[in-house]
Parts: sequence; C-alpha cells; structure tokens
Amino acid sequence: MNSQLNRPKGFGEILDQTFRLSKKRFLDFFMIFLILLGPIYLLQALFELMAGVNFFRQTGAGGNWFEQFMINFEEAPETEPISAASVGAGIASALLGIVSTFFTVIAGAAILIGVNHIRKNEEFTAGSAIKQAFKRFWPLVGSSILFGLIIIGMIAVPLMVVGFSGFFIAGFGGAFTGESFAGSIVTILFMIVLLLAGAVGIGYLVTRWSFYLGVVTIDKKAPGIGRSWNLTKGRGWVAFGVFLVLMLITGVVTAAFELTFGLALGYSVLYSILINLVTMLTSIITSVGFAVMFFDLKIRNEAEDLQEMIEDYKQE
Repeated sequence: MNSQLNRPKGFGEILDQTFRLSKKRFLDFFMIFLILLGPIYLLQALFELMAGVNFFRQTGAGGNWFEQFMINFEEAPETEPISAASVGAGIASALLGIVSTFFTVIAGAAILIGVNHIRKNEEFTAGSAIKQAFKRFWPLVGSSILFGLIIIGMIAVPLMVVGFSGFFIAGFGGAFTGESFAGSIVTILFMIVLLLAGAVGIGYLVTRWSFYLGVVTIDKKAPGIGRSWNLTKGRGWVAFGVFLVLMLITGVVTAAFELTFGLALGYSVLYSILINLVTMLTSIITSVGFAVMFFDLKIRNEAEDLQEMIEDYKQE
C-alpha cells in the first residue's frame, strides 16, 4: 500500500501529494484525457474550419503589441456571412460540447481509478482505467445530471433573491435617504455582499456534494450525493479551500496561455486547439487533487466507522 495515500493528510499535504502524483504519472493521466477528449476537440476544430474560421490568423496591423492584441480580439468572426454550413457546424459543435462534458466526467472517474491503483501499489494503464470507468457510465451520467440540476437550482434561486432584494433595498434606501444616489450605493453594496456570501455558500455546498463522483466510481453506489455529504462531515471547508487553491492556480495558468496565444493567433482554429490542450493539462491537476481528497476523506470516514465498531464491541 502507498503510505502517503493511505493516511489522513493536512491541507498542505493534499496539495503536495496532488502535484507529486500529477508529475510522476503525468503521461498516464494525460493519455486518459487525450484518448477521451482528443477526438472531440479534433472534430470541433474541423467544424470550426467548416464554419469559415481561419486555421491560423496572423496578428493584425498595429503600432504596438497592445494594438495588435486588440485588433485580433475585436475582429469578431460574426462578420462572416451566415451560411447553412456554418449553422450546421455550430449545432454540431454544441452537441460535441455536451458529449465532451460527459466524457470529462468519465476522465475524472478514470483518474480516480488510476489513483486508487497507485495507493494499492497496483499497475494500471490509461486504457485499463478508461475501460473500468466506462463500466460505470450510466450511473455516472445519471448522477452527474442530477448534480448539475442541483447546481442550477442553487444558482438560480440566490440570483432571484438578490434581484428582488436589490429592487426592495433601492426603493427603501431612496425613501430613507431621500436621495437616489445614496439609495444606489446602498443597493450596490448590499448586492455585492449578498453575491459574495451566496458564492461562498454555493461553493461550500457544491464541494460537499461533489464527491458523488468518487462514491459512484469507487464505492459503486449511485447517485452518491448523500454519501458525499457524509464523507465531508467536518472537512467541508478544508476541501473547499483545496479546490479554491487549485482553481486559482489552474485559472491563472489558463488565463496566461489564453493571453499569449490570443495575442499571436486571435480567434483561430489553432488557438482553440492550443487552449483545449492547456485545458487538458490543467484538468489533470484538478482531477488528481479531487482523487487525493476523496481517498483522504474515505480513509478518515472508515477510521471513524472502525472506531465506532470498537466502542460498540466494548460496550457489549
């Protein structure tokens, strides 16, 4: 057994183990994403070419790099005449986007299976991990759809509350102060605070339910959302913090590449291909971090269950 992955870990240890595993087994993890998502990204690139997007667009004419950058991103592809081929390509790209979402879930499950083999000191390949993940395809898809609907509901309701509250506070603030400007300031500050609080609350709840993926894949129990909630008991904020750090790191990396490639290529097919490649690379880090966190929670939970069994045995 891998001692590092089979004992409870602190916040820093989880991050350290995430980057160590991502580096050590990078090729295997990258092949998982490449096999599952590579063909989809290739088809998307072909559909973009069919829609009239240039494969490689050189930087526009300008006096300096900033002007060239702005020219690239201000040249919207919508200026091209709309044709039946472009409409069909757009619909096909949208459908591929849906397929890629589900295949991303399968890729995450395959990473979980791979990390599970590592912690047991068992060998695995990208192909074998993908095959095992596809055995849980329909439970994963069904649970993911349910999870997605829950997230949509959690986002829609707070937005409605913030909207109605903003109108109410605007009227109340204006009536109270007698000045529309003061009422607007009160409304803006109130909505900012409410949105931040809502974002943190939603992030916390999403974190506590998100480990359904591990439950469905490893424990083979669907939909796994309730089990995920129990697993994260007492560790919800730690898990939320880990995911927040990983999202910030991967977000900064992605933004840096988008800026660099966008400056050189603009809205081109090659730009999309390179950004998709970067997305696969950053997805490895977040998926491995998710797997490390899941098994940490699982070990802690199993240890608590064992302790309860021992205590019950002593009482008897």
